[in-house]
Amino acid sequence: MDWHLSVIFMIIFFGFIASFIDSVVGGGGLISTPALLAVGLPPSVALGTNKFASFFSTLTSAYKFLRSGKVDLKVVGKLFPFVFIASGGGAILATYLPAEVLKPLIIVILTLVIIYTVFKKDWGSVRTFTSLTIGKAIILVILFSILGFYDGFLGGGTGSFMLFALLMFGFDFLSAAGNAKVLNFASNGGAILLFIILGQVNYAYGLLMAVSMIVGSYLGAHFALKKGVGYVKILFIVVTAVLIIKNVYDYVIQLMNH
Repeated sequence: MDWHLSVIFMIIFFGFIASFIDSVVGGGGLISTPALLAVGLPPSVALGTNKFASFFSTLTSAYKFLRSGKVDLKVVGKLFPFVFIASGGGAILATYLPAEVLKPLIIVILTLVIIYTVFKKDWGSVRTFTSLTIGKAIILVILFSILGFYDGFLGGGTGSFMLFALLMFGFDFLSAAGNAKVLNFASNGGAILLFIILGQVNYAYGLLMAVSMIVGSYLGAHFALKKGVGYVKILFIVVTAVLIIKNVYDYVIQLMNH
């Protein structure tokens, strides 16, 4: 374990930036996981440690959104256990199956997400969701179980996918962000339990990053609630674009190495 000032600075700095963005639209793992790899953690431990730290960050921003009344407890409460259990299943699979299998699929889905968001002008600025019917509930349970599983398995961009799914059901960007955060907390919880059991967490780095992430996510959520729907939409588009570029880059490198 290396405790140079540069290492401590990297963990704190990138943890803060990652959680500031992640607290609203997700995608923070793109910043924090490479930072943990850069300080010398093996990939599986970097993933586990990142999950450990972001568990505290999603807890903070979920709490902040809950306090603001931007969370639909009736909807979220029903989905929470499914997401929690599914992400544990995903984390188990992640230890046995190479993540590369899903890379091309993720690139396609993210590209569709961004095209839809950019071209649908007033989308997500007004809330049209009224009540949860049986049909809607069943679709949401299936959808969020898949997303929970995905978070445990891969985890890149889960927050973005959850937010997008809620927008499809007629939530505005701000309430979708709030609901997605609480459900992202559920999927982090399920996955981190498994990573801890499998011994894939570096607690020293994890706790250090967790502290900076708590501060970052609190400020990020506060900023989003103050700025409103428009800010969330722009941030969502930017983060999704970066996610696409990152996944395409990884995929190309992977193809070249074969």
